Amino acid sequence: MATVADLMTKTVLTVEPSDTIGEAAEKMHEANVGAVVVVEDMVRIVGIVTERDLLRAVAQRARAAEARVRQWMTADPVTVAPDTSIDDAAKIMFDNNFRHLPVVKDGRPLGIVSLRVLARWAFERSK
Repeated sequence: MATVADLMTKTVLTVEPSDTIGEAAEKMHEANVGAVVVVEDMVRIVGIVTERDLLRAVAQRARAAEARVRQWMTADPVTVAPDTSIDDAAKIMFDNNFRHLPVVKDGRPLGIVSLRVLARWAFERSK
């Protein structure tokens, strides 16, 4: 059975709660990703910032150079363990309308699974 560890992106892009949303957006743009994990003490996940969070900030006229990640992040995000099945991860994502799901072990981020990666995996498997 395939697990999220088999598909996850192992490079986890992170920001701190005190970073600005502009800094988060810049990192996301440079890495061509749709989410960054928010960590404290360089390891503990406290949130996630997604494209939707940035859109919400822009719609409410937040100043990118001043507004802090902690104000716009989704706090205490749902996470999965590396041994979570692909089917279970997909169900969590569909049931909660998520496009990104952090993979965590012992409170530390190991990777992230995106809906795009799951869709590609399902497409390849269906051939």
